[in-house]
Amino acid sequence: MYDQERIKPYHDEGDKRAQVEEMFDHIAPTYDKLNHHLSWNIDKRWRKKAVAELAPYAPAHILDIATGTGDFALQLAQALHPKEVVGADISEGMMAVGRKKVESAGLSDIISFAREDCFKMSFPDGRFDAVTAAFGIRNFSDLDGGLREMCRVLKPGGHLCVVELTTPVRFPMRQLFWIYSHTILPLYGKLISKDKSAYRYLTATIEAFPQGERMVEILKGAGFSDARFRRLTFGICTLYLATK
Repeated sequence: MYDQERIKPYHDEGDKRAQVEEMFDHIAPTYDKLNHHLSWNIDKRWRKKAVAELAPYAPAHILDIATGTGDFALQLAQALHPKEVVGADISEGMMAVGRKKVESAGLSDIISFAREDCFKMSFPDGRFDAVTAAFGIRNFSDLDGGLREMCRVLKPGGHLCVVELTTPVRFPMRQLFWIYSHTILPLYGKLISKDKSAYRYLTATIEAFPQGERMVEILKGAGFSDARFRRLTFGICTLYLATK
């Protein structure tokens, strides 16, 4: 078991999945504003780099895991012009925001949303050309199980693209990021979302999440090959690309 699998948003007792769902339902109305402000809008650039990694493969059918409010799904649809993008999440509150954004963008015929348990999805084997996840898999209560399920629904030769927040490994960014994530992030999160626990939890998951070479080995253990990673913005974010 990885450390982040023991970290829960509100209290030690009870099911992590249920707590994560409750947390995201609660912060859904302010999630986009906080995400963009807390990252100085760099999160959009990180997703753009991930889209560029997938572009040469021209995936027609894409599954976006932990889609949240659909930011990544929208960027994928607008840049890659696939036949479909399915955004999967456990939080109906987050997806409700996403559906409004997709409708406003005129992409309801391309992007759909589905409430799915990422450890036991309803999709058949080999359903998608690409599976993506942006800033979501560190909330998994079972990282190995979630990755194996993502591999299952991916067709042979298909690609997994993950963008995840990580802890910088070099001085002075490691120290600066610690100060920011332990002071400014939870304080601002509390002021805007009124949920202090949520943003303390998100900081804890970043620190506990396996990254770099360790994450590559976990991806390979889940059934992926040719897994590689690239650190972005001094290691605050890491992009992973793997092939089934």
